[in-house]
Amino acid sequence: MRSRLIWDTDGQNWPNRQDSRFVPAGGVIWHVQQAGSGPVLFLIHGTGATTHSWADLFPLLARDFTVIAADMPGHGFTTRPAPSHMSLPGMARSHHALLRALGVEPSLVVGHSAGAAILARMCLDGMIHPQTVISLGGALLPLDGLPARIFSPLAKLMAALPHPPYLFALRARYTSMVDDLMKGTGSVLKPETIELYRRLGMSPGHVGAAIAMMANWDLKPLRRDLPRLKPHLILATGSNDHTIPPVMAKKVNALVPGSEVVTFEGLGHLAHEEQPDVVAAMIRRAAGLPERN
Repeated sequence: MRSRLIWDTDGQNWPNRQDSRFVPAGGVIWHVQQAGSGPVLFLIHGTGATTHSWADLFPLLARDFTVIAADMPGHGFTTRPAPSHMSLPGMARSHHALLRALGVEPSLVVGHSAGAAILARMCLDGMIHPQTVISLGGALLPLDGLPARIFSPLAKLMAALPHPPYLFALRARYTSMVDDLMKGTGSVLKPETIELYRRLGMSPGHVGAAIAMMANWDLKPLRRDLPRLKPHLILATGSNDHTIPPVMAKKVNALVPGSEVVTFEGLGHLAHEEQPDVVAAMIRRAAGLPERN
């Protein structure tokens, strides 16, 4: 079993492959996708995903924006940095290095799940200065109660051991684990999308990066700092999101002055993969663009 995905073989039919390139920045070789023209829109996916998460949304956004997306460090086809870089501040610095290498300053940023936390941290630390931050099912607050006491220590233990990523990859290959995980998000996805997640789940390197992120993640400082977030914050949530329940968006809304909540009725944690046209329309409105016919 290969530890990492290989672009020339595993990436042959990758969504939006024609827009892909590889960019060195911050000690990492990034898999980056860029298309379109106009204001710069920067996308960051969530833990355990890749640019494939934007497969259908990406070309819709490229009609109106210079849209840029990348696989997070260690995820998909982007190389993995030192463990210390897998923390939230480390991820923020890594993405900042990528934007500098690309020579762009985004006016609008969109982050899914943990990607929203990275973008918020970048804004708070003065790395980027967008007009608007859109959080799609954003994981912006720490876990409470029993999950917090179990999840973080377990992730740290798994990250310290050599075998869990390989065991996960074997289960992804021979069981319905990935299908079950996808159903647990509350989203209904196309079979070909689930197959891409399954392919990622069978990569020990990709799985190991996701585990390392979870082991090094601490959202308490972000929660403390969120009230001073300057860009307009849109908290988009699916009413059927079982991963980051809609109540979390309401809690962040109460913390951040001037923020707003947008609810996608009937959609789950992967709303942008379920109905990309609906999410694209919301992003266009956030940018002040007219409705498309």
